[in-house]
Amino acid sequence: MAITNNYKLNLIQWYPGHIAKAEKNLKEQLKLVDVVLEVRDARIPLATNHPQIGEWVGNKTRILVINRLDMITPQMRSLWTDWFKSKGEVPYFTNAQQGQGVTAIAKAAQAAGVELNQRRRDRGMLPRPVRAVVIGFPNVGKSALINRLLGRRVVESAARPGVTRQLRWVRISEQLELLDAPGVIPSRLENQAAALKLAICDDIGQAAYDNQLVASALVDFLNEIHITENNLLPESPFELRYKLESTSYTGESYLEALAAHRYQGDVERTARQLLTDFRKGLLGPVPLEVPYGIAS
Repeated sequence: MAITNNYKLNLIQWYPGHIAKAEKNLKEQLKLVDVVLEVRDARIPLATNHPQIGEWVGNKTRILVINRLDMITPQMRSLWTDWFKSKGEVPYFTNAQQGQGVTAIAKAAQAAGVELNQRRRDRGMLPRPVRAVVIGFPNVGKSALINRLLGRRVVESAARPGVTRQLRWVRISEQLELLDAPGVIPSRLENQAAALKLAICDDIGQAAYDNQLVASALVDFLNEIHITENNLLPESPFELRYKLESTSYTGESYLEALAAHRYQGDVERTARQLLTDFRKGLLGPVPLEVPYGIAS
């Protein structure tokens, strides 16, 4: 797509050593797991789909968790629900920070455990707790989800990628054990449009990208959705926030115009502010992807 072509000379790659080590350990632990909870970011549910997830899950039960429900509109949630169901998947939407939707995740995992233990009984084996693993890109809310499932803060959770560094088993109840794993990410980000979205959403380390490049991409992505899917973004989030419309600009030229308009010409400060405002939800509940393939 055009947006990707604009940024193709500035490749974003991020695969720190702790993630490579954790992925190796995770593959070994997956042999012990019955259920996989795959957590994605509601703003970019396609970009946060790890390409190897199908291979890792195999025949295990997979529960698709779309976190950060508060960052998209009810309309977007409905559209994504219909889209995933058309692909044969049932998405569970959550706001792990506030606990919304978490009970349904626990019930789905325990239901998988009932089937597991029935098969064990049929083979003359004793029942045991279902073992689940939480998998997803860095900073999509995995640790916050586990803490909500436990009902207390047991694993560290923070709004930045790379906080969880070790694999750790935690017992949710007599029926459910969870493996908290560090975020996983492909060793090479082949899809640079997806890589830009990960950077915009703070789902990869800041050392991997240039703020001005990524903030420009944010403007371009939202402009494209605003222009092509006007019913989803009836008003420009930038015009609402900064009193400067964006659709007549490229992302790069908008940064310069906004810098002149509000930040004494400081383009780097403007880029950081744009990204911070988006990540905090101050631009409103706006998506970077829509289920029609626009801006993806």
